[in-house]
Amino acid sequence: MINKILQLVVILFPAVIFAGNAGNGHAPHLDGSIENLSIFWVIPFIGILLSIAVFPLVAPTFWHHHFGKVSLFWALSLVGPFLLKEGLEITVYELLHVTLLEYMPFIILLLALFTISGGVRLTGTLVGTPIVNSLIILVGTILASWMGTTGAAMLLIRPLIRANMDRKNKVHVIVFFIFLVANIGGSLTPLGDPPLFLGFLKGVDFFWTTKAMLLPMLFMIVSLLGIFFMLDSYYYKKENIQPGIKPAADHKLGLEGTLNLGMLLGVISAVLLSGFWKPHVTLYVYHVHLELQNIVRDILLLSLTYLSWTMTPMTIREENEFNWFPIVEVGKLFAGIFVTIIPAIAILKAGSQGALATVVESVSNDNGPVNIMYFWLTGILSSFLDNAPTYLVFFNTAGGDPGLLMGELYQTLLAISTGAVFMGANTYIGNAPNFMVKSISESAGIEMPSFFGYLFKWSLPILFPLFIVVGLIFI
Repeated sequence: MINKILQLVVILFPAVIFAGNAGNGHAPHLDGSIENLSIFWVIPFIGILLSIAVFPLVAPTFWHHHFGKVSLFWALSLVGPFLLKEGLEITVYELLHVTLLEYMPFIILLLALFTISGGVRLTGTLVGTPIVNSLIILVGTILASWMGTTGAAMLLIRPLIRANMDRKNKVHVIVFFIFLVANIGGSLTPLGDPPLFLGFLKGVDFFWTTKAMLLPMLFMIVSLLGIFFMLDSYYYKKENIQPGIKPAADHKLGLEGTLNLGMLLGVISAVLLSGFWKPHVTLYVYHVHLELQNIVRDILLLSLTYLSWTMTPMTIREENEFNWFPIVEVGKLFAGIFVTIIPAIAILKAGSQGALATVVESVSNDNGPVNIMYFWLTGILSSFLDNAPTYLVFFNTAGGDPGLLMGELYQTLLAISTGAVFMGANTYIGNAPNFMVKSISESAGIEMPSFFGYLFKWSLPILFPLFIVVGLIFI
């Protein structure tokens, strides 16, 4: 385990070696105008995202063993030319900025939720009836906002699979689990979904999402659970399954590893602490401002991760079929994504002066932001570019001022948030837990649809009509 942690630390802290002399002077500035950065600087970003979409389909064995190398290739394909063009100072600053302020907090939170939730096991015998399946998905959806879509998904996916092990038709159960637990359920707090956590890091109030996204989330939950119940009931009757046998006394429902539930509360407390405690103490690493409350938060999260690993009986994790591959995969791939997205963010920040002026102009006019365009562009791109960096891009496109976005531009931030969180469900690569759920389900013998099968058979016909309604009513 210690070796795994050390390996992960190496992944999380790659840029620190460049820190050199700390400074609190004027930070280097990356000019995102078209005169300095052409659209070709976005190619590594597009390359890594296309690799994530295509390689698992055309070369699954190669991808399984070498996805980290592919991510490193695309990162270096940007860093090398970027270093030659922009020089050492700007390159080091941008790498440190995205690593220390965005990537590391993001992956540390995922690591904590993944590890701690993996130490909680639901015991007992469940029979996958439509009512039981709906209840499991509903519970997971509610939990997702408070223990993260990753945590809730990892906690309940295996009990859901075990409950349906005798069902012939169960792909739809996993698909709707991805829709609700791995995505839409994380709408209410920054703990719920990575893009909202990035917004929190940028200054959005912790409970802003709770107030703003409650009604759109309720609409999606009621609609999707209703569709799921009817679909699952159809398949259940079609299979002519006999009523399940009542669980024996020694197979009553229960929880193992309950100590981890307290640690999950610790995760929530650590995140809240960083949001509300403002000691006004700042450390500088090569012009990058590291606020004390955020450092303390990350140390607490890593400490809770370690305590969960050491204090939870290994038998619980073995019964949960816990392993490090999902979080290592996410860590390596997202490292490449966060590095290659640097030019895209700079270009978008340049607005009408940048190479993506058409995108910027499509979400605004003379009257201000066009919120429905923010919703659809953020959402569609979140489907293929992963919703966390996509949220970050459009957050900056809208000005990047949290006070303004929570006030005068309230609907704009709502459009960006709902688009990123909701439409992360459209594809396997839209949100980190989607990948994890698919991998666990396939290891359990469930033949999940391909990337495009999932998109065209499930998400497009089911989710998009509901998103149209959300756009018309709430945006």
